[in-house]
Amino acid sequence: MPNADPVAVAPPPVAPPPAGPAAGRPQPAHRLRSALAAAPAVVTDAAVLGFALWTVLYHASFLFGLRPSVTFLIWLVGCALITAVVAVRALRRARVPAPAGAAADAAGAPTTPDAAGAPTTSDPVPAGGTGQPRRWLLPVVAAGVVAAVTAGLAGTPAGDVLSWWVPAAAGAVAGIGAMLLTRRAWRADDAAPPASPVPTALQSGYALLISVGVAISSLYLARNTPDDVYYVGKTVWVADRDLVPTNDFLFTENVAPAMGSLPPTPSIEVFDGALAHVLGIHGASATWYLALPVMAVLAVLALWRLTHRWAPRRPVLAFSVAVTYLYLVAGSDAALGTFHLPRLYEGKGMFVSAVIPLMWLYLTEWFDTRSRRSLLLVFALSVTAAGLTTTSAIILPMLVGAAGLAMLLVGRWKDAVVGGLAAVAYPVGAIVVSRLVLGGMDAAGADDAFFDAEYTYRRTLLVGIVGVISGLALWCGPLLARRRTPALLAAGAALVMSVLLVPGVLETLGALTGISVVLWRVPWLLALPTLIGLLCTVRVPSPSRLLRGAVGGLVAAAMVTSFAVWATPMWSKDSWVETHTRPTWKLPQQRQEIAFWISRQDRPAGLVLAPSTIMRTSLIVTSRVRVVLPRDFYLVEYDLNSDFAKDRLLLAHFADGREKPARDQVDAAVDRLGVGTICVYNGNRYARDMAVELGFKEFATRPGPGATTCYGRAG
Repeated sequence: MPNADPVAVAPPPVAPPPAGPAAGRPQPAHRLRSALAAAPAVVTDAAVLGFALWTVLYHASFLFGLRPSVTFLIWLVGCALITAVVAVRALRRARVPAPAGAAADAAGAPTTPDAAGAPTTSDPVPAGGTGQPRRWLLPVVAAGVVAAVTAGLAGTPAGDVLSWWVPAAAGAVAGIGAMLLTRRAWRADDAAPPASPVPTALQSGYALLISVGVAISSLYLARNTPDDVYYVGKTVWVADRDLVPTNDFLFTENVAPAMGSLPPTPSIEVFDGALAHVLGIHGASATWYLALPVMAVLAVLALWRLTHRWAPRRPVLAFSVAVTYLYLVAGSDAALGTFHLPRLYEGKGMFVSAVIPLMWLYLTEWFDTRSRRSLLLVFALSVTAAGLTTTSAIILPMLVGAAGLAMLLVGRWKDAVVGGLAAVAYPVGAIVVSRLVLGGMDAAGADDAFFDAEYTYRRTLLVGIVGVISGLALWCGPLLARRRTPALLAAGAALVMSVLLVPGVLETLGALTGISVVLWRVPWLLALPTLIGLLCTVRVPSPSRLLRGAVGGLVAAAMVTSFAVWATPMWSKDSWVETHTRPTWKLPQQRQEIAFWISRQDRPAGLVLAPSTIMRTSLIVTSRVRVVLPRDFYLVEYDLNSDFAKDRLLLAHFADGREKPARDQVDAAVDRLGVGTICVYNGNRYARDMAVELGFKEFATRPGPGATTCYGRAG
């Protein structure tokens, strides 16, 4: 009856819930699916809270003079207590019957479908994830394409005739346009944010499986990084001595002032060293065999969570493309793939690979829910970032500024201020306190290398086809992200990055802040792998679901093919990576064997002079062997015109066979530095003869490969 009052139609009867203790509770199979679906979130959130607790305890240990092993045991007790409290609360909640309709949510059923190509409640507009007007969409996309193509061609023969002002101007237009479109879509949308997508058990299981596979592969890839002498060397020092070096530990026995560019605020190296000391294993083994696989799992799950939250459709495909990008696009010393598995154990690698995507995720949740839990996670993640790298005090304010700007433009100033303070207060405060209290933090001698906007793009986003894809992700990604908060935050990031890429902006920022040396890292504020994955979520206006899904698959296949053909994979020797058939330390095996061989010798007192690569390896093998020059790059901190620096450089070049200094020069440098042992390759005849002339006596010989002879000072 078309004219009948619909209110008068009685609804069908609803069967009452079954009686008994299981009423309103999910069944065991549902509980298992729910646990699997929630596992990535539980694992990453617990890791963030746990490492934040460790970082706070580590910083507090300076006040009480605690040894790292004691701090580590206190941390274990704290983690156990927190876990017990959370478990008790969870059990109490489980005993309370769930309200009607809550069982499906508890079982992990998504509130917005994630089926490939299917429209969702958070993506009602076929043209994109933001609901932007079509008449303005095309010009913004066109500007983004122009910026991506011209930026990707910069530095190549085809782009030599183009001024960087072309991609910079087009990128600024695209960034501003995307910001205005997402802002307009936000204001035109409903007041209440859409329900957050919940992963299914199958999706989370796939992410967990990929993360475990990545963790296993981390054991077989080895990249010899010169910075390891500091990062892993510090871990080995802590493991050997159960002591945090607050002064220099590379050139001296914790005596000379610490390097100004590397204050002792990061806690990750001390954590690995304390873990090794408590377990009674080598510090390098704790780093590369225990910590690295765990970090790999967390980094992949962090990438999955942000990609799932921001992707309007096909999140599994977008995540798969993002992981493939990290594996296939390495080579460059600043490529994000290089900072993933090959350097993940360095705090800055974990920062860009895990903290950045999680910070965008937590800020998305904070702006959507305004819950105390999400704000706590933002703060805890900022503490974790401070414990990983001092770079967090530079990049996080930029990231938070991008997110805050986006929220200010839609009138959410209070949420932007509160979330921003939670995200930057601890990292910035830790640096300020370390400079004021601990001393020895003057970075005036830091390296003055600087990369302008064009070279900054080329170093991280790369050139050629890969650079074009990176540019499309940067300037078109916000138009593909899930509507409201994800799209708005992605647009904020694109706008800030577009401004930073304008010629002269980085120069001015460096002059005002004195941080020119690290400004090439500003692309880290982008969740670039996620944005690249979003490219395959593009949706064409077509009534055919099959066609819509095929377009995403074709885009993904084209991108992966481009990475495979035109990029350098992570496992390539051109990425300075060696692959092994068994888990191994991240060192060239011959250097490692020689360094261990020298450490086992009964040597005279004094410093060890050896080829530069062996000296750099020695401090990773043991902190008990003191060498003449751990790494020449660090001498810039100690005045290159001083005898302290000149003597070390002269002797290192002498041991390398690169120079043949006069006997009186070598003799004077050896005396001033207190060299007790000289170990050189047998092929360096000049150094071997000179050692004998200086009164050193041969006491050990190692056969080839890498044949080496050691000489000790008589008496």
